[in-house]
Amino acid sequence: MKRILLSVLIFCMVLTLGFARGGQAGSSGRIELNFIEVMGSPPRTEVIKEIIAEYERLHPGVTINLISPPYEQADSRLTMSLNAGEPLDIVEVRDLTASRYVLNNQLEDLTPYINRWSGWSTILPTGKDLAVAAGGTPYMIPQFLYVPALFVRTDVLAKLGITKTPETLDELFAICKQITNPAQNQYGFTIRGRGNPFRQSDLLTISELKDIDTTSFYKMKDGTNIFDNPEYLASFSRFVDLFKNAVPSDGVNWGFNEQITSFASGITPYLMQDPDAVPVVDEHLRRDQYTVVPMPVGRSGAFYYEPGFGSLGIPSHSKNKEAAWDFIAFISNPENNAKISKVYGALPVHSTTFANDSYFSSGVYQAWATVLNSPQKYVTVRYPYTSDKFPGWSQIHEQFFQSSLLGQNTPAQTVKTWSDYWK
Repeated sequence: MKRILLSVLIFCMVLTLGFARGGQAGSSGRIELNFIEVMGSPPRTEVIKEIIAEYERLHPGVTINLISPPYEQADSRLTMSLNAGEPLDIVEVRDLTASRYVLNNQLEDLTPYINRWSGWSTILPTGKDLAVAAGGTPYMIPQFLYVPALFVRTDVLAKLGITKTPETLDELFAICKQITNPAQNQYGFTIRGRGNPFRQSDLLTISELKDIDTTSFYKMKDGTNIFDNPEYLASFSRFVDLFKNAVPSDGVNWGFNEQITSFASGITPYLMQDPDAVPVVDEHLRRDQYTVVPMPVGRSGAFYYEPGFGSLGIPSHSKNKEAAWDFIAFISNPENNAKISKVYGALPVHSTTFANDSYFSSGVYQAWATVLNSPQKYVTVRYPYTSDKFPGWSQIHEQFFQSSLLGQNTPAQTVKTWSDYWK
């Protein structure tokens, strides 16, 4: 315990010293900027340090102090720092926290900067939508995207006589059930059964409904609860049927690692996952054994998804906003953005990257290029993060989601429970 307390004290002292060093121009005219990241990983942090070093070489009057709290503590550390008004100039804001900071007036409106930034013209439509996702004003510049797509074991399916790429969820579900043969340990689909399973199951069920409110995912455009819509019950029932007839029974407890293992082994040749799965799958399979295609659309004629994302913003209390923006524009240019995305296993935010960089313009990444450039067919949505019901939603959803898959509750009973919760 003493070692833990000592480590925490040292960590806080390092952060405090880092904040104390920067924040404004000194008497020498130099500018020091404090930049805190919240989604750091050792490889990504190293790339960011390289980009900072290049920027400092090009701008000898600027020093950038990169602050990298441990991942598990980073969001809370940023929140405390913003609440305390500590000298921060560049902050990484993630999808789950952006609304909180905007509601507290802690982020600067970037409209004046964007209006004179040439890089804005090549930001993907999805990226531009996410820049204004919190409050309708661009408080942040997205840096990378997590978007679902369908991973396909083409080699396994060819042996099973399947060569057609499913274009609709109905076609996908039918193929999955067709190829399932428990006696041969062959199934169709791998699901996420635990650890926020709604992040996947919602997309496969709600994409069947027309006229949903894309700004608040659990409502229809007329303001009614989606769980009261008969089409939702029918769609969720089809998902439960898929589990019973095309998914290994232990899939009810699968998370990311189990999904990847099942797909890589060929037990389930279809997998819905984000681009960060590509480097992991590549550790097990050759590129001629699998491919990635855009998700099939639901009966709505579209596929709804909420992109996961990280972004950069400027604290409203920063004393170096012009200098902070200049660095944000630099790290956000297509070249640097692609460099970070390749290491981080996420999608870049510039359309030109998908067109000009062979890493993203060929192979499996073509699927995501199609999705990101087809906003009418692949429709972005937002969860109701600001609702006081949302913090407890994951637990109640997973509990009744799993009970339905196991046959302990009927789909109708589960959907009614969810409807009552959101009322």
